[in-house]
Amino acid sequence: MKRTSNFKPHNVTREDRADGTILLRSAEPLSPVANTTGEWLHRWADEAPDRTFIAERYGAGWREESYAATLDKVRNLAAALLARGMGPDTPILIMSGNGVDHGLLALAAQYVGIPTVPVAEQYSLIHGAHGRLRHAIELVRPRMAYVVDAAQYAEALALDALEGIEIIASRPGPGATPFDELLKGDNSVDIDAAHAQVGPDSVVKLLMTSGSTSSPKAVMTTHRMMCANQAQLADAMPFLRARPPRIVDWLPWNHVFGGSHNFNMMLANGGTFYIDEGKPVKGVFDRTLENLSLVTGTLCFNVPVGFAMLLSALREDAPLRQRFFEDLDMIFYAGASLPQDIWQGFEQMAMETKGEIPLITSSWGLTETAPAMMLQHEPTENSGVVGVPLNGVTAKLIPDDDMRCEVRVKGPNLMPGYFEAPEKTAEAFDEEGFFITGDAMKFVDLDDLNKGMKFDGRISEDFKLLTGTWVRAAQLRIDMLALLSPLAADLVITGADKNEIGVMIFPNTSELEAEGFALQDDNGAILCPLLLGEIHRRLAAHAATGASSSTRVVRAIVLSEPASMPDGEMTAKGNLNFRKVLTRRADLLNRLYADADPAVTTL
Repeated sequence: MKRTSNFKPHNVTREDRADGTILLRSAEPLSPVANTTGEWLHRWADEAPDRTFIAERYGAGWREESYAATLDKVRNLAAALLARGMGPDTPILIMSGNGVDHGLLALAAQYVGIPTVPVAEQYSLIHGAHGRLRHAIELVRPRMAYVVDAAQYAEALALDALEGIEIIASRPGPGATPFDELLKGDNSVDIDAAHAQVGPDSVVKLLMTSGSTSSPKAVMTTHRMMCANQAQLADAMPFLRARPPRIVDWLPWNHVFGGSHNFNMMLANGGTFYIDEGKPVKGVFDRTLENLSLVTGTLCFNVPVGFAMLLSALREDAPLRQRFFEDLDMIFYAGASLPQDIWQGFEQMAMETKGEIPLITSSWGLTETAPAMMLQHEPTENSGVVGVPLNGVTAKLIPDDDMRCEVRVKGPNLMPGYFEAPEKTAEAFDEEGFFITGDAMKFVDLDDLNKGMKFDGRISEDFKLLTGTWVRAAQLRIDMLALLSPLAADLVITGADKNEIGVMIFPNTSELEAEGFALQDDNGAILCPLLLGEIHRRLAAHAATGASSSTRVVRAIVLSEPASMPDGEMTAKGNLNFRKVLTRRADLLNRLYADADPAVTTL
């Protein structure tokens, strides 16, 4: 198969220390880094003033803001914010999802050094999740809050935690300041002088961690972090600088992937961001397809389930398939490994449509690293590889007997710390100043470091069976999701302090309904002999391949209740909080290990 030639080969160096640790670095220097995101905005407003920077759906077409118009509005908004007394110590809480006004407000705040705090819109729109919103408010103490529609967010805006905070709304209601009022600016403010005071170390975002292992913390994100990361990414992917990139993207801006990685990639490289209000969810994905029928990207970002839905849709729509691939430089997945059949489906479709396979890849990083630290920036044939350190990054690898390495990192894109949490900040770094990620990786090929590394789970997710056998839960979860696809939407690996490994399965309800499997008992578990029989068959086939006690899944139960965000079982990013699931569903966990329960299949 012909693969793209528009890529930068890996070039890493390795340093072995006497204590057994390994330092892995790129051998390439880091390109010059912008001081602030405002430099990008000024550059492209000067070089490509009429090019669309950001757009959202408006009627049958798009509301589009050019680079020149964006700069003008950002400066007006920034002046209005300063005139209201806003500054580095008065954060702005952004409660709404992606939108043009959201983007303009965020850039305006960055322009004059006012931190923004984007939170998941679900925290405002779901009554049971208001506790998460309240936690963020109490932690960061905002002076101002933004929503797109005051009526839609009325319940959240009525929280006593927001009392005394100025509310800004694009579609205002009683007591809310119209967004258009801020767009008028304020001539009493010296906006150039204020902008000149902002530098690389100015904090521009307080990004909330997912809270999957502890209470959410606020990551202090600086201009240096975001600007360095975009220089690193462009160094690794030359097509970003070769022509202005374009994306049609839904990934939420309260998360570092959508809001820092993707948003800033367009701004740094003079690209265009079409906001996709669709999502990879049944009934909402149709909006994504409608948006793609209007415009397609040079880059495509998504999570694995989104790519699975997209591949299926492209197979049924030849004109869209042609448009999708004609300018495509990269397919980028995150959140989990892309199933190999989906990977190969895109490869085959690209060859049939274009005669060349774009770069299909992923990377690795965290909210604390703005986010990318490693990237697979040369072609590979297998999913799950996260590549090599980006320019300027040092990865400190602490191997165990199986050459599974705990990963710690340094780099210019690393956070200075957590907001008003000195103890948690101190705990996050080792004695050499490396950030302790808690993640584990393995080399793809010990004899060729340029083959990159493969993510191998969270150290904290590993557990021992009563036999003393270690179970690498994260990798086993990935394997089980592939084995049980498409019946399982997600699952939790169980077995800590038990004799056997089990799985608690969150079903893919649309697939189950299509197959007639959606039958449940009175105790909260799906009970269908056909479904349990199919799960049993697949687990038995896996065990028959010679699975060891550390990978042999013996028990399975299918859950009828979806993961609850209000109860903390699911984060805003859509990831499961495994500990919370096991705690909240302790009765079902006990049933899983009870013999002769008709809702449980056992080998």
